[in-house]
Amino acid sequence: MTSLLVIDIGNTNVSFGVFDYDTSSTGALSHHWRIGTHHESTSDELALTLRALFTSEQRSCEEVTDVVISSVVPPLLPIFERVTSKVFKRQPLVVGPGIKTGMPVRYENPREVGADRIVNGLAAYELLGGPTIAVDFGTATTFDCVSQEGEYLGGVIFPGIHTSMEALFDRASMLHRVEIARPKNVIGKTTTAALQSGLLYGTAGVVDSMVGRIREELGEDASVVATGGLAGRVAVESKTIDRVEPFLTLQGLRIIFEKNTNHPAAQRKEKPT
Repeated sequence: MTSLLVIDIGNTNVSFGVFDYDTSSTGALSHHWRIGTHHESTSDELALTLRALFTSEQRSCEEVTDVVISSVVPPLLPIFERVTSKVFKRQPLVVGPGIKTGMPVRYENPREVGADRIVNGLAAYELLGGPTIAVDFGTATTFDCVSQEGEYLGGVIFPGIHTSMEALFDRASMLHRVEIARPKNVIGKTTTAALQSGLLYGTAGVVDSMVGRIREELGEDASVVATGGLAGRVAVESKTIDRVEPFLTLQGLRIIFEKNTNHPAAQRKEKPT
């Protein structure tokens, strides 16, 4: 058995996943972790954290045979590259310009597209076929659109739920942070309920409106897959989200690894379900 470690370095969190490949070359996600993104972290601190995460699952770092990384935080990328060399004795595959995805990028300047957005679009297309829209509820809420032919067309970016709440909290002295939860009514009878209604139902409304506009522009009824920490909560209130995949980005990194290493798993035909 071989094991692949995937690392997604985001603005708020760093997500890790371990995919184990058996004799049939099927990569299965066996473990996953998430830690906060800290720009001041050193390679020594991150190495200790990674070793502790593996130990907590009775896994050995020596089991990792390959590593792939995507990052939207440029200063942290070289630090994580040093960490993987130190802990796993492996040079990672880094998602960036020149990486093989099998997905043409139709952005005016492909270098402007965040690595996580390409990864999400690729995973969504492999999962559902095209046309498809991947919605990621992170620091920013992003919509990534893929055509029927598997082309990355571009998308939409607007502030994430927590980002919006923090901005509102900072600018309005009478308002306070709240849990993102479903209020009893749309019309809030308390400040907390009013904030929860706006954040949850408002976000669901934005998603439905944006998906409608994207479908109209595409001229096709694109499928919608959601990911990110709040995807499940928003999906319940949304009329357009077809499927929630909490580990969409991690799966996308696995697919990119397979495509760039001629891994046997990349040879199998993945049919949309």
